Amino acid sequence: MMTLPQLSRRDFLKITASGALGLVLSELGIDRALAAPPTSKGLAIFSGVPIYDAPVVKANKIELIGKDQVIDLKAEVQGDYFDNPFNTTWYEVDGGYVYSAPILPVEENYQKPVYSVPAEGQLAEVSAPYSLTYRSPYFHSKNAHRIYYESTHWVKKIIVTREEKGVWYEIYDKELKESFYIPSYNMRLIPNEELAPLSPEVPNEEKLLHVDLKSQIVNAFEGDKIVLSVRCASGQRGTDTPKGQWSTYHKGPSIHMTNRGDAVANIYNLPGVPWCSFFTGAGHAFHGTYWHNDYGRLRSNGCVNLPSSVAKWVYRWTNPVVPYNVDYLNLPGQGTKVIVE
Repeated sequence: MMTLPQLSRRDFLKITASGALGLVLSELGIDRALAAPPTSKGLAIFSGVPIYDAPVVKANKIELIGKDQVIDLKAEVQGDYFDNPFNTTWYEVDGGYVYSAPILPVEENYQKPVYSVPAEGQLAEVSAPYSLTYRSPYFHSKNAHRIYYESTHWVKKIIVTREEKGVWYEIYDKELKESFYIPSYNMRLIPNEELAPLSPEVPNEEKLLHVDLKSQIVNAFEGDKIVLSVRCASGQRGTDTPKGQWSTYHKGPSIHMTNRGDAVANIYNLPGVPWCSFFTGAGHAFHGTYWHNDYGRLRSNGCVNLPSSVAKWVYRWTNPVVPYNVDYLNLPGQGTKVIVE
């Protein structure tokens, strides 16, 4: 049997043309390569997520989980799928089983406060299942919106309040042109070395990102060697991910994505989308995803949804290299090659 390093780029292209890519990768055991590490907790993405008495679609419903409710995940098991044959993963929880798609894997990694950031600010990620944002740095102030696990935001200022003896981070949203305040224990400041490029010794012309829409798999090549293979969620019908040859020529580690103001029915408003590697001028990107956990089927608005840990890998591996203190970089002609087919 072939192993991952033995599956060359030429072999891969032949398999893709035959339509058997998903089957071959599954047999090789690499269709889940670089998947997010297991977590101990899960957050319900919408209200009414059912817990069943078995990991089967037609099993008995025991109870319903409310939106943003956090539950303990005891184990990951395989069972029936709903409408995605590529996702048969269920979580064992207290009292039963829950399908994985509407459960965001999270952790409660509460942080010690940091008391200074550079003048230009510092990138941070939410380290709790979610955090409230506030209009001012006090718990009694008006709430704004919630931000979710592994979403990324720019911390512009540290504020220590005498009244509550608390430390707050001020974050700035470029889309809304507003500042919000987050308790420091809910955010992890990302060290500069964590943003260093991956495989910088490999020439950019030897790197390739390939998106196979039929099998919903993203593969990354260094020359003839596959270095990444993972399920994605590309554009649903009507907002298809565009086929063709592209490049990741503009990038940003934290983007507020929204289509507000467009004449569309399905409005989305997503602050802090992490690790965006854009490959078209219309805004199609590889990026992290905190609003679903259902990879392997069409469900995005044209982008290539990935688990945040994988999107971060893609962001660091592709060109151009974004300096750690820059929130967006646009360098036409200097991106890493992307093929979508």
